[in-house]
Amino acid sequence: MAKNAWVALVVGLAVALPTVQAAADDTGVGQMLHTMKRYGKKVCFDGHFHTGSGSGASKKAAEVDAVKAWAEFTAWEYGTDWAQWTKAHTKTLTCSQGGSGFSCQADAVPCK
Repeated sequence: MAKNAWVALVVGLAVALPTVQAAADDTGVGQMLHTMKRYGKKVCFDGHFHTGSGSGASKKAAEVDAVKAWAEFTAWEYGTDWAQWTKAHTKTLTCSQGGSGFSCQADAVPCK
């Protein structure tokens, strides 16, 4: 293969691979199963909430655990593009204190 062809191949891969990587992180399942709704720059599932539960010795630890559980399940089902709590819509964290610490539930609509 000529030197110019190799250079073109390497440059083409360098441009294409980051795009493939980003697209591969969205499983596409969400768009097949749910109606989408736009909120500003975000695209979200229309009214489809995910839930995560967590516990910890402190309320903050339980909240972190619940959000982590929400993100892990969302990433597993739809890809990490959808699993960012900071981008989620209609977020709620509900916590209660028990004898062994706190338990929390994170609810939100996944967005990307």
